[in-house]
Parts: sequence; structure tokens; C-alpha cells
Amino acid sequence: MIDIKFLRENPEAVKENIKKKFQDEKLPLVDEIIRLDAESRKTQQEADSLRAGRNKISKEIGALMAQGKRSEAEEKKAEVAANAKRLVELEEKEKELNEKVTKIMMTIPNIIDPSVPIGKNDTENVEVTKYGEPIVPDFEIPYHTEIMERLNGIDLDSARKVAGNGFYYLMGDIARLHSAVIAYARDFMIGRGFTYCVPPFMIRSNVVTGVMSFAEMDAMMYKIEGEDLYLIGTSEHSMIGKFIDTIIPEEKLPQTLTSYSPCFRKEKGAHGLEERGVYRIHQFEKQEMIVVCKPEESPMWFDRLWKNTVDLFRSMEIPVRTLECCSGDLADLKVKSFDVEAWSPRQKKYFEVGSCSNLGDAQARRLKIRVSGEKGKYFAHTLNNTVVAPPRMLIAFLENNLQADGSVRIPEVLQPYMGGQKFLK
Repeated sequence: MIDIKFLRENPEAVKENIKKKFQDEKLPLVDEIIRLDAESRKTQQEADSLRAGRNKISKEIGALMAQGKRSEAEEKKAEVAANAKRLVELEEKEKELNEKVTKIMMTIPNIIDPSVPIGKNDTENVEVTKYGEPIVPDFEIPYHTEIMERLNGIDLDSARKVAGNGFYYLMGDIARLHSAVIAYARDFMIGRGFTYCVPPFMIRSNVVTGVMSFAEMDAMMYKIEGEDLYLIGTSEHSMIGKFIDTIIPEEKLPQTLTSYSPCFRKEKGAHGLEERGVYRIHQFEKQEMIVVCKPEESPMWFDRLWKNTVDLFRSMEIPVRTLECCSGDLADLKVKSFDVEAWSPRQKKYFEVGSCSNLGDAQARRLKIRVSGEKGKYFAHTLNNTVVAPPRMLIAFLENNLQADGSVRIPEVLQPYMGGQKFLK
């Protein structure tokens, strides 16, 4: 959510930003906010005037009573009563107007960074850099679930009977590999100076609306029936929520956390062949990283975060590339975002395995995450990035480490987490 003062003073800049995100249907909302905001401030001014007048008249009544001027005092009391009735009306109107302004403001997209490429959707995202040599072996690579099945590592049929489509049983060495990747990612991030955390896996609605847009909320979140609780779609939600309504001393910044959690997502819509198996699912586990920092430091932290993911994948010898998300592919709260994509030898192309985002002060403004410094209080900046999400990462891992004899090579960094195994057979 952008600062309403900025919108009030720079409506054309806000409209231009909306155009860059190809959300022209939201353009009239800017003028609507300005109108409602002006009415709200006018209402507040009248209410403040009545409150000040009430205090003045109350003193006058006391003086008149002391002088024995009861009839004049009664007239003043009647004036106070009339003003009180009007004040109640104004306060109700002010509350209603503020709620309308806030609701609309939460649909206005954040101001994107000037460096963001302009484009309508993810087909216009821009490749930044490739890391590692993408290799296509001279033998056929099966679909990832077939590789897992050959290793007795997955049971989709039983999962469908138990929970439906979009779920899975991981078994044996594949399940162990899944846990090994999570454990390695945890230690990797601790080694980079991040504090490890296991957060709540459910959050309240005020946290949900604080960390994401209404559209994202509807497409992703599962609500717990009868309670004000939602299952998290990523631990970023509860990790940023940890700082809700807090004032952080400037010297305590940055806050750098890495978290493990299961994640739950609706994943609405039909998906093609390449998104079956464990690519797009309702439940998965993930290691995440978040940063809460001073505004001037968020560009630096953005670069450090996505590089962490690149370094993690390269340490496991998986080729990756980074893509910068274009304006139309950015969620409304994001200022700038990079996707990290892993090489798929089977598809002979890259696919997304992580996403790094700088949200500026949008989440902090919604959740009231403030910083106290020498120059007073201000909103923090928040960033998040996927360290690794093993189900999808396993696809890249299996395809890039599959051998001609059907075995799967285990990179050296993972061997200690796999009991010393060098191959899955």
C-alpha cells in the first residue's frame, strides 16, 4: 500500500505506474480516492472544530453558573448537546470514509522500481544471467515422477485416494533426499548469517491482508472454517507478520531470518503436462529467507538474497539463470522481483524454482512495522526469497543428476545428509 500523501500530491505518477502494470481499469480509483480523502479530511476538520468548541463552551458554562446566570448556562448546554449529536454523525462518517479509502488504497499497486522492464506478463520477463553450463545428456530422461517411481520414491495413487489430486507420498530415499535438501538449505543460510526460525503455520486475516493483495489471497489461501485463521502459502507470511505493530530500534536492523515450513496453496486453474507430478501441488515444504531493513539498504539486500539461491543451487551443481520480472508480472505489493530458474535437461529449458522480491514499505505500512531512529519513526522495508522448495527442486535435481544406468548421483554437499550415499539406485 502506497502512502496516501504521495498519491494526493502525485496522482499522475500513480496513474502512470498503474498503466505500466497494465491495470487501466484501476485508473478511476485514483480520482475516487482523492475525492473521498478530501471529504474525509473536511469531515475531520469539522469534527476537530466541534471538539475544540465543546471544551471552550464547557468552561463558559462553569463561569456562567458561578455568576448565577443559569438561563445563559442552559442555552450553552443546549448548544453542547446539539454539537454532541453532530459530532457523533461526523465521527461515523469519518470512519466510513476512512474505511472506503483504505479498501481502495489496498488495490492500488505499489510504485515499481525505475529499473523494472515494462511488459504485460511473464512472457516478457528478461533474462539477467546464466550460471553453470546447461547439459543435455545423450540418453533419454524420463518424466520426474517416472524417475521417482523407478526408485520406489513416490506414491501418487494412494495420495489421490487419501487427499485428491495435488498431493503425494514421498518414500524411501526420495523422501530422505527431500529432507536432506531442506536440512542442507537450513545450514547453508545459517552459514550466511541468517537466524533460523520455525514459524506458525497458520495466520490471522489481518496478517494475510498485510502481506498480500486481495487477488493473491483469493487465489492462494486456504481458510480454516469457523476461525479467523488461514493456512500459510509460504512462511514469508508469518515471518513478516512476526513484526506486526512493532517499533524496531534502528540499531536492531537488519532483521535477517531463514525459516522452514510446510506450505498450502489452492493453485487454482487447469495445468498442463509439465505442471503435473510434484511441480504444482497443494502441499509442499520450503526453506525461506526474509529481511526487514532500512529503506536505503533494501536494494543491497535484494541482490544478496537472490544470489543466495543461485549459490545454493550451484553448490549442488545445478545450472540456473535469473530472470527479472516485468511490470505486468509483478504482484501489486512488489517493487522489484527476480525469479531463479533451474535447467531441465528433459525439457531443454529452464523452469522456476524460486522468487526474490523487494516490497519496499508496502507490507510494513499495512502491518505497521516501524523503525525508530535519530530522525524519528519511519516504515521499514521488507524482502523475501525462496531458499529452496524441495518438491519442485527435486525435479531439477533428479534430471541433472540422472545417470545412463538409471542411478542418481548425489552431489558432495548433500552426501553427509544422506548417510554418506553417493548414488541412489
